[in-house]
Amino acid sequence: MKFAEEVVVEEFLPTFRSMLAEDLRGRGLTQSDVAAALGVSQSAVSKYAHGDVAQNERVREDERVARLVNEIGEGLATGSMSQVQALVEVEVLIRRLEDHDLIAQLHEEAMPELAGYGGDFNVHDPDDELRATERVLSSMRRGVHIVEGTSGFTSLIPAVGSNLCECLPNAENIDDVAGIPGRIFDVKGRATIPAEPEFGVSGHVASILLAARTHGADVHAALNVRYDPDIVSRLESAGHSTAEFDAEYDNLGEAVGMALDETPDATVLYHTGGYGIEPIVYILGDSAEAVAEIGRKIV
Repeated sequence: MKFAEEVVVEEFLPTFRSMLAEDLRGRGLTQSDVAAALGVSQSAVSKYAHGDVAQNERVREDERVARLVNEIGEGLATGSMSQVQALVEVEVLIRRLEDHDLIAQLHEEAMPELAGYGGDFNVHDPDDELRATERVLSSMRRGVHIVEGTSGFTSLIPAVGSNLCECLPNAENIDDVAGIPGRIFDVKGRATIPAEPEFGVSGHVASILLAARTHGADVHAALNVRYDPDIVSRLESAGHSTAEFDAEYDNLGEAVGMALDETPDATVLYHTGGYGIEPIVYILGDSAEAVAEIGRKIV
């Protein structure tokens, strides 16, 4: 009797780890760095590098496996993907391959009595909350990388600081929105990110994002920058529809909603300030990475 998990352990994982070790070494990581990234010993990495670990050619040649190796290799090498997300993505692929797919086929070959059944079950939901959370945080890290690497980004930062946010697909409140703790500030001419992205740490920008979504905007991320008519003009020239709202209106969510009622396709919201309120522009988009890229282009 052979379990599908044994096929995963004996056939899939050694092949996948070998491929990932090769990918990371090809990106310039040291043997020690690769061992830390994979959570294995340096001697294990050495075995992978010297071909001392048996690999399953069908696993190695599967394009979905190769694609995920490339995505995780890039993510771990650049720091845009956490080990938790990498683990979740591999687990999801394994579960998919177990369901009438490659691992199920290998399982049937190892145990012919299973022929015709092919792993007819799903034990993991590929759209679970953990995966969605890690995907948002990964996108946030890529967005942060763009902000930190953009020369002159500080010219966009308002006095109150900027924040970069992205929400979960079914976000209902601020706890479902990831942001930068303490906001992004100009410190000696550099955009400074005080801490890693977290959920529930952005109040104002997250509330604008949620209000826009509540009023029909198909957006998942937001970045606030300082208001300047020239900045709004640059965004419009880049093809973004803009809408102004009243920052002094009693209900900020309703103010955003009224602006979107007049300009439903707006992806840039702004206000010109008020008594004790700094004027701000809010860039909305599909992801933290996307809105950060928009910011980079208007610097």
